Amino acid sequence: MPASDVFQPGNTAVITGGASGIGLSLAKKCVDSGMKVLAADFDEELLARMKSEIGGDSNVVIITYKMDVGKLEDWAGLKDTVDDVFGGKINLLSLNAGTMVKCSWSDAQSFHKILNTNLFGVINGITTFFPLLQAPSTTTTHSTAVVITGSKQGITNPPGNPAYNASKSAVKTLAEHLSWDLRGNANVSVHLLVPGWTFTGLSGNRPGSPSREKPAGAWEPSQVVEYMVGKMKEDKFYIVCPDNDVTEEVDQKRMLWAAGDVVYGRPPLTRWREDWKDKAKEGVDQQQV
Repeated sequence: MPASDVFQPGNTAVITGGASGIGLSLAKKCVDSGMKVLAADFDEELLARMKSEIGGDSNVVIITYKMDVGKLEDWAGLKDTVDDVFGGKINLLSLNAGTMVKCSWSDAQSFHKILNTNLFGVINGITTFFPLLQAPSTTTTHSTAVVITGSKQGITNPPGNPAYNASKSAVKTLAEHLSWDLRGNANVSVHLLVPGWTFTGLSGNRPGSPSREKPAGAWEPSQVVEYMVGKMKEDKFYIVCPDNDVTEEVDQKRMLWAAGDVVYGRPPLTRWREDWKDKAKEGVDQQQV
């Protein structure tokens, strides 16, 4: 059975960063599928707004939970809530919470803020629910899908925000290892969601704020969720989303070029180096995928 079969009436979803952006769109997808949703977020205002928007129907079960994903003690409280409300059952675990702030090498505080949310928010979620995920399989169907939100910046590594790139690069590694460690449990699938350019709160699309026009090149969060579900139907681990500016083929070529810096002993980040830009552009265009 495909991993997308978790989107079934009566199933349960736990979504961090669930009050806006991709997390909110995923929560709406789950509600539309008849699922029970526990949405966790740091922003109480957005949680309340979400509850009023999509939790008004008496048939909808949506619980909101304020937490800092970087704090392990908050995860203990979330697990207690899952045990109390869902009987310890999770069919979809979305480790999606993320932040992006600009930082410099002299700004250690911003490094800690980004890594606490983007990296330890995933580590804490995995360690909290790993006993549930590794429970012995009794059927050949997927009863749980784990979706971890990464970033293309964790793969191609563009200059400008080393803390964010490092956090998402580490998240990719964690997701790969989790998939490996759970490979023997047919009840669990793991997926790395790598959005393209998406119009979320990180890019000025905060729910309830003065409306800003979506950039033409960006996808709506709902498009990312639908693309993700399509790839889950194919049981794909790597879910690398295109957008209106960048195709899947261009993404693949850029990733191959980035890996080539290591393989061929080139300087790091050649795509952005002045003395390499022309060669890099030509090389990317000529990559075979």
